[in-house]
Amino acid sequence: MKTARQAARQRRHRRRLMLGATVALTAAGVLAYLVMGLLPDRTADAGRGAATPVATTQVKATTATETGTPTASGTSTATGTPTPTAAATTAAARPSATATPRPPRTASTTASLAGRIRPETTYRGVATAYEAGNGDGACLFGPSDDLMIAAMNTTDYETSKACGAYVLVRAANGKSITVRITNECPLPCAPGQLDLSQQAFAKLADLKAGRIPITWELLSPGTSDTMSIRYKTGSSRYWCGIQAIGHRNPVARLEVRTTDGWRRLPRTDYNYFISADGSGCGSSIRITDIYGERLTITGIALRPNVVQPTQVQFARH
Repeated sequence: MKTARQAARQRRHRRRLMLGATVALTAAGVLAYLVMGLLPDRTADAGRGAATPVATTQVKATTATETGTPTASGTSTATGTPTPTAAATTAAARPSATATPRPPRTASTTASLAGRIRPETTYRGVATAYEAGNGDGACLFGPSDDLMIAAMNTTDYETSKACGAYVLVRAANGKSITVRITNECPLPCAPGQLDLSQQAFAKLADLKAGRIPITWELLSPGTSDTMSIRYKTGSSRYWCGIQAIGHRNPVARLEVRTTDGWRRLPRTDYNYFISADGSGCGSSIRITDIYGERLTITGIALRPNVVQPTQVQFARH
């Protein structure tokens, strides 16, 4: 039989066992709680994983379209100009000169040859009047029976480039007249101003008016006449000046044939093209008008101050 002391000892042992088990269970629960708290939250990780590609996509889109115009949302619109397009446009804006060495008439070709006075362009200015005398002037065409002529202001005269041009002049009262440029009107004649012969001015207004507003434009008139060539006084095979007379359209260039090919001669303000060393004097002559038409003239003798007719004329435009 168990004694009272042994029974008490057994009760104390069971209590210790139960307390230990309780403590162990409690400790295990606390440990499990701590472990679960330290583990990553799967739901949060899933949310962060989905957001990252979106952020990356936005950054890449902005970088790839830096040349675009950003909107408030940060995306690029179609208003930007990509670099390849700009490069292609630049290349197209500079075509090769050898692709079309002698192009047909275009606005750009005419503009480059015409200078200040261009076809199909209306100019505004004033008209004054001068005594034209025998009709000769700075262009050195010589005397003329036709005094429907005018002097061009120095700016638009452009080193005699206006010489021989036919101009339609209109007054504010509705009257008009066609004149040929044979002279230069020096300063204070302003750009756009025409100094008409008194005979021409009188067709538009009373000479007493003195000065009237006008508009004017270049013409390419109808004519059955052909051009002529004249060598300047003093010309020889060592030096010569060449002049075209009676051309329908303004002359842009004059060239002479040399042993090295065609040579373009510089133009003077007195309307002669000069070969200072005599190269090409007495040889074939090639003349180009402001529309790009070229006429080659042969058989012109080197005879100073003699008007020699040709069989050619520029086309009408």
